[in-house]
Amino acid sequence: MSVNRSELVQAVAAKAGLSTGDADKALKAFQDVVLENVAAGENVAISGFLAVGRAERAARTGINPQTGEALDIPAGYRVKLSAGSALKRAAQG
Repeated sequence: MSVNRSELVQAVAAKAGLSTGDADKALKAFQDVVLENVAAGENVAISGFLAVGRAERAARTGINPQTGEALDIPAGYRVKLSAGSALKRAAQG
């Protein structure tokens, strides 16, 4: 089972005593702040819950699976997520 955005908005609204509109605005603002900071190369950390950041990925050589031909993959960035201790405990059940 997974929770989609509208279900998440409703759950946050219920927990925080907010209207669903206000909860949706808060979730959108949180998303914007994380995206802006990661794009700027900054990490976003919520102690005990989650850390999100940008990590460099070195250039490498890959193989085209259809032709077997080698190809150069340029250096770039990837998203790095780290679960905090509370999130890890929740996953244990």
